[in-house]
Amino acid sequence: METNRRGFFKICAGGMAGTTLAALGFSPATALAAPRSYKLLRAKETRNNCTYCAVGCGILIYSLGDGAKNARDAIFHIEGDPDHPVSRGSLCPKGAGLIDYIHSEERLQYPQYRAPGSNQWQRIGWDEAIDRIARLMKADRDANFQQKNKDGVVVNRWTTTGMLCSSAASNETGALDYKFSRGLGMLAVENQARLCHGPTVSALAPSFGRGAMTNNWIDIKNADVILIMGGNPAEAHPVGFKWVIEAKKHNNAQVMVVDPRFNRSAAVADHYAPIRPGSDAAFLLGVIHYLIENDKIQHEYVKSYTNATLLVRDDYAFTEGLFSGFDQTTHRYDTTSWQYQLDEKGQAKRDETLTHPRCVWNLLKEHVSRYTLDAVVNICGTPKEDFLTVCQTLATTCVTNKTASILYALGWTHHTNGGQIIRCAAMIQLLLGNIGMIGGGINALRGHSNVQGYTDLGLLSLNMPGYMPLPSEKQTTLESFLGAITPATLSAGEVNYWQNTPKFFVSLMKSIYGDKATAQNSWGFDWLPKWDKSYDVTTQAELMLDGKMNGYLIQGFNPLAAFPDKNKATQAFSKLKYMVVIDPLATESASFWQNEGEFNNVDSAAIQTEVFRLPSSCFAEEDGSIANSSRWLQWHWAAVAPPGEALHDAKILGRLFTRLRELYQNEGGVAAESFLSVNWNYRDPTDPQPEEVAREANGSALQDIFDDQGKLVLKKGQQIASFAQLKDDGSTASFCWIYAGSWTEAGNMMASRDNTDPSGLGSVSGWSWAWPANRRILYNRASADASGKAWDPKRPLLEWDGTRWHGLDVPDFPVNSAPDKKVSPFIMLPDGLGHLFSLNKMVDGPFPEHYEPMESPIGTNPLHPKVVSSPVVRVFPRDKKALGKAADFPYVATSYSITELFRHWTKHALLNAIAQPEQFVEISEQLAKAKSIATGDAIRVSSQRGYIRAKAVVTARLHPLTVNGEQIETVGIPCHWGFTGATRKGFLANTLTHSIGEANSQTPEYKAFLVNVEKV
Repeated sequence: METNRRGFFKICAGGMAGTTLAALGFSPATALAAPRSYKLLRAKETRNNCTYCAVGCGILIYSLGDGAKNARDAIFHIEGDPDHPVSRGSLCPKGAGLIDYIHSEERLQYPQYRAPGSNQWQRIGWDEAIDRIARLMKADRDANFQQKNKDGVVVNRWTTTGMLCSSAASNETGALDYKFSRGLGMLAVENQARLCHGPTVSALAPSFGRGAMTNNWIDIKNADVILIMGGNPAEAHPVGFKWVIEAKKHNNAQVMVVDPRFNRSAAVADHYAPIRPGSDAAFLLGVIHYLIENDKIQHEYVKSYTNATLLVRDDYAFTEGLFSGFDQTTHRYDTTSWQYQLDEKGQAKRDETLTHPRCVWNLLKEHVSRYTLDAVVNICGTPKEDFLTVCQTLATTCVTNKTASILYALGWTHHTNGGQIIRCAAMIQLLLGNIGMIGGGINALRGHSNVQGYTDLGLLSLNMPGYMPLPSEKQTTLESFLGAITPATLSAGEVNYWQNTPKFFVSLMKSIYGDKATAQNSWGFDWLPKWDKSYDVTTQAELMLDGKMNGYLIQGFNPLAAFPDKNKATQAFSKLKYMVVIDPLATESASFWQNEGEFNNVDSAAIQTEVFRLPSSCFAEEDGSIANSSRWLQWHWAAVAPPGEALHDAKILGRLFTRLRELYQNEGGVAAESFLSVNWNYRDPTDPQPEEVAREANGSALQDIFDDQGKLVLKKGQQIASFAQLKDDGSTASFCWIYAGSWTEAGNMMASRDNTDPSGLGSVSGWSWAWPANRRILYNRASADASGKAWDPKRPLLEWDGTRWHGLDVPDFPVNSAPDKKVSPFIMLPDGLGHLFSLNKMVDGPFPEHYEPMESPIGTNPLHPKVVSSPVVRVFPRDKKALGKAADFPYVATSYSITELFRHWTKHALLNAIAQPEQFVEISEQLAKAKSIATGDAIRVSSQRGYIRAKAVVTARLHPLTVNGEQIETVGIPCHWGFTGATRKGFLANTLTHSIGEANSQTPEYKAFLVNVEKV
C-alpha cells in the first residue's frame, strides 16, 4: 500500500505512531525520502531480551528523554540485537510488535479495586491497597494456619491462600516470590510450568539426571538428523528455528516432522508424517522396536553408558497394561519391584554379556516387542511408509560420526502420559548414542521467556530451589528428610552428585533464614511448610470449589485463560474471598466477574470476591536475569520506568512483605516466628534491588572457608565461585545451588557478552552464563568413548589429554577423573548411567507404555483393552463427570499456537492484533464437506465442558486418519483469543478442555480431547 506524505503523517497522528507501519503494508512514497535526522541520534540504547518465548532473543531498546528529575524517558523503537549469538539481530512477528505491547492501551496505570457484587473497578491508592491486602492475608493466615497435623507433627502450613507466579518476570523477582510465599507457609505456590513443561522435568531427570534441555539453540545446527515432534518451532520459536535451517543448509541435515497437522515446520522439512493426537508414545516405542530389531544401536555407548547391563528384580513384571505393584483400590503403584537386584554391598548387579533374562536390555526388548509396524500404524494412523522413513532416517545416526537432535514442546507434555512420551525420546537417543554429543540431545523448547528460571527456583507446590523436593509431613526431622532425598550410590566409584544434597539444602536455609537458621534448630527445618498432598493448580480449583481456599495472589499469570476447563475456573474463582492480580495488562482473570455475554456469561452481583488489580512493570522496565531454554541466564537492563503509578514486582512484594511483618511485629499472630525469621535484610526492604537478590541466589561465604589441606578458599563475605564450595555446616549461603557461579567475585557472569566462537560449532561460552557451571552441553563426558577419545574426531567436544578433561565446553564430569577409573558420564544419577529403565522415579512405570487419552475417539486400547487410559492418573469426581464420549463428540481436538500471537499476551499489542484479529478453528476438507462448511463460515465447537464459536478455516493441512479401523478427524484450535485486548473479542479455548493431567506432573491434557463441530 502506498500513501503520500500528508497521508502518512495523518496515519501517524491517528494513533499508529507506535506501530511499525511497514509491517502494516504502508510504504511511504519517494517524497518521504528527503534528508532528515537519524532517528536514533539522541536516543539511549538499552540491551534487553524479548519477553515471549524461551529462545531469549536479544533486543535493543531505544528511548528518548532529557534525564530531568521529574521527566520520564519514552521508548520509541525496538530492534534485534545483532551481537546476540542465538537471534543475530532477528525478531519474529511477536518480537516485532514489542513496542505495541509496551504502549498497549491495556497497560494498567494505577491500583484498582472491585468490591463484592460490583460490576466496575474503582481507583485506590497504593498504601490503601497494600494495607487492605495485608490485612486480608493476615486474617486468613491466622484463622487457617496449621502448625501441627492430626498426628501432632509440626507442619507449619497455610493452604487457604495460594500464589501463582509469573513465567516472564526476572529470576530475582522469582527468588523474592519464593521467600515471600514459603516464608508465610504457603503450599499452593505454582508457576506456568505446571501448565506447560511439567512433564519435561518428570521425564528427563529420571533419564539423565537433570530435567532441562540437554544442548542449546545454536548446537541444533550441528545435527545430521532433526526430528521435530510434539512441537512446531517454525511457528512457536521462529528465531530459534533458524538453527534448523542452518543445519539443512550447511550440514545437509534431514529434517522430519511428525504432527497431526502439516504445520509451518513441516512446510520446510524433508519428510512429514501425520499422527493421531495422543498416540505419540506408541509411535516412539515403535521406533525403539525398529532400532533393536534392525540392530541400529550404538552398542559400545549403550553397554558403557546406559543401564542396559543392570539386572532388575525378579518380581518386576508387566501384564495386560499394568506394571507390577498396582493397587486396584488406590489406583497407585507400589514401586518396590521396579528396582535393581543388589549384591551384598548394596551395589546393582550386572550382566556384561546382555544375556541374562532380567537385564534391562532384555526386558526392554520384550516390552517393545508388541510395537510392530502394523501395531503402530493401527494406533497412530500414520501411513506405513511415513513411519518407516522416520525410523530409517533416525537409524542413520547410530554411528559415531552422526547425531540426531530431537525437538519437542507442548505437543508432548500436554498428554496424560506426556512424561512417558518424553521418556521414549530419551531412550531413543541413548540407544543411538546421541546424548552428550554435539548436534544431539533432547531439546525441550520452553514456551515462556523465564519459565525455565521459575522452575529452577522451585516455584511449584512440592519443590524447592535447585530441584530439591519440599519436605512432606512424613519427614518429621531434618535427618529423616535428608536421608530420604539423598540417594545412595548404586555402583562403586560413581560420582552420584546428589549425594551433596545436604550442602545444597543447608546453604538454601541459610539464604532464606539468615542468622536465624542454626544447627540447634536444624537450620530452620521446622519453619518450612510440610505438604500432605500436591497443591497444584487443578487441586487449587477443587479447594476453591469446596470452600477450602479463600485467597489468591496472581502475578503475571492469566489462569482463567490458562487453567483447564474455563467454566470450572470461573466457578472456582467466584468462591474466593479475595483475589490479588499483579500484572502489566488487563487480563481476563482480573475481570472474571465481568459479564461479557456468551464469552463470559456470569452474574456479577452474585460474585462476592474482592479483587485488587495492581499495575506492575514489564520486561522493558526492569533489570534482572531470565533463563532461556538453553539454561542461559541472560542479564537485561531497564530502558524506562513503569508507566503511571505502576511499580516493579519486587517493590510490590517488598511493600506487601514489610507491611505484613509490621502487622505481626505489632499485633502478633499465629506462627509469627517462622515468618519473622525470613531473611529480608535488603538495603531497602520495601524495594529489593535485582543485584542484591542475584548475588544472594549465587551464594556467599558466611565465614572463612578452607579446603581439605587447610588452604583458604574464600574469605567471609566473598561470593562463592562454584557449588563445589558449598558446605553443610552453615558456613555458606546459596539460594539456588545450580546458580552458583552466576555472580562471583569476578562480577555478574550473566551479563557477559563475548560472542566469539573459535570452533565454529556454536560454542559461545562467553555469552551470558549457563547452569550448571556454565556448561553448554550436558553430559558431555558421553561425547568420548571409554578410553577418553572423542566418538567423532572431526567434532570433538571433550577429550582426555592424559591428565585432565578438556575441550570446547566445561566438563560435566570430575575434570581429573581418568578414563581407567571407569566413572560413568551421568553424574547426577546414583549409578552414573543413562536410564533405559527409570526405576521408581515415575509414578506410571519404569518403561513407557501407550495409553489412550482420557477422551479416546476409539474407546479402547488395541494393546490391552482392559486398561484403556493411564491407570494412575488423578481424577477428581467433578472432572470424571465432565468427560465426554465419542458418540456425542466424535472428533479429536488439539490446541496450538500461531506465530503472530503468544498465549494471551500479544492480543494486547496492536500490530499483532491486526495480523490475527479474529478467532478461527481449522478443519479438514473432508470434514468441511460432510458438514457443508466453507472457509469463513461461523462454526460452533463444543465439548462436554462447554462451547466456543469461531470462523472456520478449511485446510488441507489436516486429514482424517484410519485408526483401529475407524476414520478419525482432527480439529485444530488455536488458543490465543479472549474477551480483553486489541483483537476482536473471542472465546477462551480452554472452555473445551478437561482438567485431568499427566500422571507425574498433573499438567493438563490440552492436546487430545473430544469435540463436535456444527455450522452456525
